[in-house]
Amino acid sequence: MRSFTPPDITRAGVGTILISPWLVGSAERQRAAITATLDAWENNPWPEGFISLNCFVSGDGSTVLNYAQWSCDEAHHAFVRDARPRLVRPIDEAVPGITRPGVVRYRLYGGGIASKSVTPGCFVFVDAQADSALQARAWVDEAFAALRSQDEPVPGLIATHFHWSEQSSRVFTYTEWTSVRDQVAATANQLFSWRQVCDFSRVKPISVNRFHYHSSVVRA
Repeated sequence: MRSFTPPDITRAGVGTILISPWLVGSAERQRAAITATLDAWENNPWPEGFISLNCFVSGDGSTVLNYAQWSCDEAHHAFVRDARPRLVRPIDEAVPGITRPGVVRYRLYGGGIASKSVTPGCFVFVDAQADSALQARAWVDEAFAALRSQDEPVPGLIATHFHWSEQSSRVFTYTEWTSVRDQVAATANQLFSWRQVCDFSRVKPISVNRFHYHSSVVRA
């Protein structure tokens, strides 16, 4: 079903997460790409193991970020082999020229939720690269421990979810904030900084970007 509620990151039954940025170039093309994508999913049978596809938009209009939840790797591999071309075709016809840098396969490693009753107003995603899967996992352990050891909650920070990729040694950190204003204020006042809570010498930051949630398709 179509949903306009941000994803449940800790949903039971999710075994693999696929994160894929699409470079589209404008806010109009962002909206068109998401509409075509979710329409394509709703107009086709859902593959076994698919749980949700959640679309986020960057504030500058350049990017759509797709966050997909699947039960396991095998289910997603079967979809790519048997059904993906059929779903992608109408998207590319509606919005030609989408640049897809690639999909990264993650596992949800851990995190913390400060409040389940607050709806996020913005999301900040931190993407980083380690030299090995072991180093990526060690960095997540350190970052998680550092966040938990902070004396006071960060105003405006709702939740932090750490993801790691064994295959590519990537780390993806998903943070939820009450609003852009609160996130900017926390950063400006040095109440929250990734360099404060973890050692960046262990990983190479790729990007730190702010997104807004748009919509999803979700298995009931």
